[in-house]
This record gives sequence, C-alpha cells and structure tokens, in this order.
Amino acid sequence: MSQRLESSSRRGFCLPAIALMLALAVVASPANANANAEVHANANANANAEASGAAAVVCPTADTGITLSPGFCATLFADNLGHVRHLTVAADGTVYANSWSGRYYHNDTPRAGGFLLALKDTKGTGHADVVMRFGERASEGAAGGTGIALYRNAVYAELNDKIVRYSLAPGQIVPSGKPDVILSGLPLTGDHPMHPFVIDAQGNLFVDSGSATNACQSQNRMLESAGISPCNELETRAGIWKYDANKTGQVFSPAERFATGIRNGEGLAFDAAGDLFATQHGRDQLSQNWPKLYSVEQGADLPAEELVKLQQGGDYGWPECYYDQSQKRLVLAPEYGGDGGKSAGVCAQKLAPVAAFPGHWAPNDLLIYTGTEFPKPYRDGAFIAFHGSWNRAPLPQGGYDVVFQPMAAGKAFGAYVVFADGFAGAHEDPGRAAFRPTGLAMGPDGALYIADDVHGRIWRVTYRGDAATARVAPAPASAAAASTGQPLPPEGMHPDAGRATASLTPPPGATREQLALGDRIFHGEASNGTCSGCHGSDAGGTSVGPALNKGIWVQTDGSLAAITRIITTGVAHPRNYTGVMPPMGGAPLSQQDVAAVAAYVWAVGHAAR
Repeated sequence: MSQRLESSSRRGFCLPAIALMLALAVVASPANANANAEVHANANANANAEASGAAAVVCPTADTGITLSPGFCATLFADNLGHVRHLTVAADGTVYANSWSGRYYHNDTPRAGGFLLALKDTKGTGHADVVMRFGERASEGAAGGTGIALYRNAVYAELNDKIVRYSLAPGQIVPSGKPDVILSGLPLTGDHPMHPFVIDAQGNLFVDSGSATNACQSQNRMLESAGISPCNELETRAGIWKYDANKTGQVFSPAERFATGIRNGEGLAFDAAGDLFATQHGRDQLSQNWPKLYSVEQGADLPAEELVKLQQGGDYGWPECYYDQSQKRLVLAPEYGGDGGKSAGVCAQKLAPVAAFPGHWAPNDLLIYTGTEFPKPYRDGAFIAFHGSWNRAPLPQGGYDVVFQPMAAGKAFGAYVVFADGFAGAHEDPGRAAFRPTGLAMGPDGALYIADDVHGRIWRVTYRGDAATARVAPAPASAAAASTGQPLPPEGMHPDAGRATASLTPPPGATREQLALGDRIFHGEASNGTCSGCHGSDAGGTSVGPALNKGIWVQTDGSLAAITRIITTGVAHPRNYTGVMPPMGGAPLSQQDVAAVAAYVWAVGHAAR
C-alpha cells in the first residue's frame, strides 16, 4: 500500500488518450503498488511531520513551489534553462544537464547556445551563480538529448543519434574542444526516440533504446490490431544495450543487446552493490484498443509502471506481456492472445519487476540513494521521477511527482511514498502542468537534484530534520493540489454552467446543445471521451498531440465534414507528433457524440480566427 496525504479527488485513474489527431498544428513527458490502494487523507505539514516521527522543520526558502517529505527542504538551484532532461553532478559540485528540443516540445525555439549546461553554486547559497552552456547548437543541426553522465574527467552526452564525449581539462567546468563520438546510429524513429544511459566504474556503457511502437501491433495503437510475431522491433528497440565508454567509433547494432522486453527504460541507476536497475513505462491503451476486454477503469489503472533489476540476457516481457499490479504477476497482452488479464502464457517465463507503481505515471528517471546525508530510512532506496500521464483520460491524470521506494537486498521493502509533490500546480494535465519532473541526481554532499523539462527548473533538496527520529513519510499536498478543482456554485449546479462554450460560435447547422455535449465529451465528462488527454484540457496541445485552438489546420481543411471524418476514422500516421489516434480516440462514441465533438473542435479552432 502506498501512502499519500492529499485530497481524494486530486488523484484518479485515467485512460490512455490518443484523441483527435486532426491536428491543428502548433506554431512556434512490486507489486505493492496498486493505485486503488493509495491512502488519501487531508493533512497539513505539521501533522505529516508528527506521523513521520520528525519535528516540523522551517525551511529557509518557502517559495519553491513543491512540498517534500517531513524534514526535507528545497532551494531553486536554477530556472528557465530550457527543456532539461537528465542530470549528473561532479565531485566539485558542478551540475551538468542535458536538454532536448523538437516535436516533444512543439518544435519551439531552443535556448541560445549549446544544449548542454554546467551549473555551479560557488557561494554556498543553494543557488547556481554560474550557468554556462556548451556543445553543439541548433544552428549546427543539434537537437540535444536526454542522457548525460560523467566518467574519467569527461562529460558524456546524448546528442541526436549519438553519444559523445567532451574531455574536461583540470580546472575547467566546460570543455573547450570538440567531442569524440563514442556511439552512433541510435534509432530516432517512433514513439520513444530518447536514449538515457549510465556508465559503471569499469567503463561499461548501458544505453536504453525505447520501443518504436506501443505494443508491436501491425497498426500501431489502432483498434484490435494484432501483435507482430515475432516482434522484429526487438532487434534494435525495447531493451538495454552495452558498450565500452572508453572506445570511440562504436556503431549501434543488435549484437550488443544486454536485456530485452523493456518498452521504455528511461531511468537507469546502480545500487551500492553495483547492481543495475531500470524503470519501465508500461504500455498504453488497453481499453481504447481492446474495449471488449478492458473497462475504462482498467485502461486507466493498467498496466503498472515498473522498477526492474537488470541481468544480462534478461527478458522483461514487452510486447507479449504486461504487469498487472492487482494480480501481482505478468499477464498475456491482448495483441498476443491475451484474454483481459486472465492468462499468463509465455509471461510465466519472463522477469517480473521488483516494484510496481500506478499505471501511466511515466517514470522518467531513477536514483538509488547511496549517500549518507539523508537519514538512514532513505538510504539505499529508490527515488523515481514521474513525468506525469497524458493517457489516463477520461479519468484524472496522475504522477507529476517524485516517489521514494524503500529497498533492501535489491527488492522493494515496504510501501512507496510520494516524496516530492506539487510540481504540476493547479493542473495535472500534460499541456498545462507548471512543471514535470524528468531528471534526478545526487551531489557529492548527498543533496538530491530534481529537474523539470517544462521550463527547465532544477531544485536542490537537503535534509534539515532530526535524523534520529526520521521515518519514511509522504509529502503533504501542496496548496494547489489540495483544491478539488471543482467549480463552486452557481457554476457547479449544472454540467454546462460556467463553460467557455457560451463564447464559442457553433458551425453552420450545429446547435449550442451539441456544442455543450461536445465540450463534455472532449473533457471526459460524457461518453468516456479521451480528447483532453492528448490535446490538453484547454485544447492547447501536449507533447503527443497538437493544439486545437490555434486556427491552423494540418490534417484537414478545417471543414466540419473533414473534422467529423478524422474523428470517425482516426489518424494512423500523424504529422509532427507521436500520438496515433485510434477511431473516435478509442472511446465508444455514437454518431451523435461524434457530431457533437466535431462541432466543439470546429468552434474551438475557428474561435482563434
């Protein structure tokens, strides 16, 4: 059972949503963790501190925007850095970060300078007073990346389809020369083009290559599309590869695969014993692609996000299997003959996770705490940065936090807790979240660094409580999170009261009643609509789906008939975004529902004009 102190209305379970890719383009992320078993309660920080056995701590900085487990404090180490992904920290305290650009961020303009950053606090204030950029720039064809590491006086970084090495001279915090190419030819197509990596003390370089598809279907993410067997994608995707960090000129190939069946292993970390662990993003759209086998609630909850212990030659199940946290076992996926979670089949021979978490929270990084600055209950445990879901609609989204999972002997030891919360602010929504955790690192002094890829904020977390009385306990709900988000009377008296639809103009032939129904379906309040999960609750777009409120039509001519057709048939090959849209967004919409959603989307898009 997990622990969380918060309003019960704040976290729910949502269904995968690959809604309306009709695309208005934007100009310009064991078994002890069934989400239904979460403990929800309203409490304040002092009550939480009492429950943890620690006295309440007054932190020197109170405006960090997040809440933390009792005894911990944060400072804003740096801000507005761009789309920061992963972090690493040198022995002298210099923080290095990689940042990314491209379709995941609406193709917005990258920050000036290189995509790599070196940050240092030279005054001991908890804030970086030195911020330097280096590496190739967008003008040189660079797009940045996710992975970054330090090894033998050099910065290793993911850059486009490569992992490169920048040597550091004594006394330098940024390199002066061009990088060496350690590895090239990494796959950049499909759903998961990022390549996080870690390097051990012996120079072994472990690289993630995420899957190109959701479940290796004949038609990616489409209704009842069968799985390809054998899944040839596994030759170069959905696994961990092993290379030599000391050797230049290596080329990615199937021969160096270390472990397989890991759909998207963005978090990689070693424990004190040298064992390697990885997080896994579970597959999407069980109920959208297989509505005869899974309910909306099951699609929101399943499958679990995973923490796995890696071993050479290990097979962790994807695409044939997924982990059902309520049954505490791997079960057969519907694309490969599964019957809604009853049968295990070949999954009985696959490797199960050592810990599991609620579905679709998106574990983007992992840190196993090997320091001594944090009190003993937090040592050797796993911190996981959950980027937050987009695909739990029509139910509320989840994640957008940093979780702590106690560990012992390489396995989960007790319940996980939400360690850091409040990142999303008032909107747990991929298009409107204030911040989304994406990177973790530990400094030489034991401080924990947390990165966000919305604005590029980095927090520095330290412990200031009484170590002798510390116990693992959840963070209190933030002020924004504690709000239910429900409108107060009179807006709450009628489902359409207070809606922005009053200012929208219906398309010719449509009625305001249709517009209001379309609004409710879009936001998941009727007919199990999933549109807002992909396109955002404000129709402003997310990393997987375009904005619908810009008045720029890409996949259609903007006519009501064209919008209706796209909703009905779906979008198997979207432009500029990864979010494939199944027919009707995977929701059981009637013809009247489709007409209503089409009218709403038309009105939202034309309002921009």
